[in-house]
Amino acid sequence: MPEEFTDRLSIPDNADDGEAAAIAAAIAAHVSDTERAVAAAAAARRSEPTWDGEKWGFAGRVASAGARRIRRVPTGAPTDKWTAAGRVDRF
Repeated sequence: MPEEFTDRLSIPDNADDGEAAAIAAAIAAHVSDTERAVAAAAAARRSEPTWDGEKWGFAGRVASAGARRIRRVPTGAPTDKWTAAGRVDRF
């Protein structure tokens, strides 16, 4: 455990060695679970498809296909291009 964490850890004075170990293990498990959850959320954000840098290209492809001219691709539009193409009448 990081030193600054153990400095803040408070175990009751009347706790025996087993109780102190159980308290420390429970806290370490909580911290580990929290770190894992934060890492998983960050990984999910990185792997989520977005329209970043692709809105103009998509709008141009739709216009060049002669379907229609899109004013804008909404940020909440489906990132799957086939699904989005089916909804161009709403853009």
